[in-house]
Amino acid sequence: MVEHAAVNRVVVGSSPTFGANQTVVNQQVINTSEICRTDSAQNPGDSGIAPSGKMKFPVKVTFRKAEAKIYGKSAAYPFYRLCYYAAGKRRIQSFSTYAAAKTAADAKVKEIANGNQSIALTAKEATAALSIRDALDAYRRDTGRSFTALEAVTGFLDAVKQLPGGCNLTEAVRAYSRTLATIKPKVLSEAVEEFIAMRKPKARATDGKRAQLSPVYAMHIETWLREFAATFQGHHLGDLNRDFFASYMGNYAGLSPKSRNDRRAAVAMLLRWCARQDYLPQTHRLFEADAMQKEQLDTAATDFYRPGEFRALLEAAEGPMRAVIALQGLAGLRLEEALRMTWENVFNIPGHIEITAQNAKTRRRRLVEVCPALAAWLEPFREMEGRVWTQTATLNGYVSAFSRLREPLKIPSRRNGLRHAFCSFHLALHSNENLTAAQAGSSPTMLHGHYKGLATKAEAEKWFAVKPSEAAGNVIPLSHANT
Repeated sequence: MVEHAAVNRVVVGSSPTFGANQTVVNQQVINTSEICRTDSAQNPGDSGIAPSGKMKFPVKVTFRKAEAKIYGKSAAYPFYRLCYYAAGKRRIQSFSTYAAAKTAADAKVKEIANGNQSIALTAKEATAALSIRDALDAYRRDTGRSFTALEAVTGFLDAVKQLPGGCNLTEAVRAYSRTLATIKPKVLSEAVEEFIAMRKPKARATDGKRAQLSPVYAMHIETWLREFAATFQGHHLGDLNRDFFASYMGNYAGLSPKSRNDRRAAVAMLLRWCARQDYLPQTHRLFEADAMQKEQLDTAATDFYRPGEFRALLEAAEGPMRAVIALQGLAGLRLEEALRMTWENVFNIPGHIEITAQNAKTRRRRLVEVCPALAAWLEPFREMEGRVWTQTATLNGYVSAFSRLREPLKIPSRRNGLRHAFCSFHLALHSNENLTAAQAGSSPTMLHGHYKGLATKAEAEKWFAVKPSEAAGNVIPLSHANT
């Protein structure tokens, strides 16, 4: 140690008087620079003893603007501690020797000065970061898609934040995936024809059973949907947006609100079917279009025939036409229910008419009491068999025949006027919504909203007193009316 110090003093205090020997001395100093250190830089080796009793701790180690401190040993901390700040957090490392602490400090301040943030990681955190990197690399190789570690972590945390407490993200994603479907491209007109073809068998009666769908209603749906497809010829279902519906409904501005609502319902039926076939996504939101919103219907009073008009219609009618009119007006049957009836349904149960589930609009069986007036009008048909109405095969055929009967009598057309009359007069006569609802196959709420207070009891008594007169000579000879 003394010899080395002497050499240092020679170098520092050298003068030209040394002559040629100076080069030799300088060369000696350069070659031994690694071992010629001040006391404060001496490596105490594995002994762990401080290099000099004169060293003052903490020792500050700096590089540019970065710094770290080395704290000496103490009774509480029998090791050297290296302290520095990285990523805004204070970091502490322990070393058994001062030399190791000094070497680490030199490296840390250089890394901090160069902006290296990895030194802020603990060993465990560094291992986890490398595992994340490997997982992202494996994902990129498998899918061809790449994400940064920041994107992966923030995306995961954002997704977990949306889940209810305790839910697992992986299970939530799997459950969601089961609800997804691959949307198949489809031309609108082709989808309409597929939908119509799917419904056709339901509109045909087989084995004497009633069809699932009314043939008339099915025909209307076909017509409306083909009109819808023709409006946007060549377009795919994926092209549809809210403007399409505004354009379509604009073509029917002159129709009644009910007629426009019927067309909306048909289009909505098609869209729901397309979503089930994966031609449209379940989340298409087309129903939110303003043009698809149901309109408020007209609040005009319910119209119905009067007792005098009812008598005129019955006396002018012949054969099954008279029976159908009587069943609507005095038993409250809906027109289509009456047209499906057989004579067995009319006369099989004494004092009652049976509307079977097959014949009822609601597909629920009910019995209707036969009032004296109805019994009188039906009596001439007691020996009849088969269907009550067989002259035409369609509802439109009856409607046309009824118009030919009504027009010469100067009786105005009243939509469902016979059934409306029964409900109004029966409710006025009995003042019992439940009883009238049971007879008409409706609900007390419906009766209260549409028929309550439309007629007086006196008018009701006149309606149910309409019986065949002796002058109605065309009542009896009906034995072969259906042949």
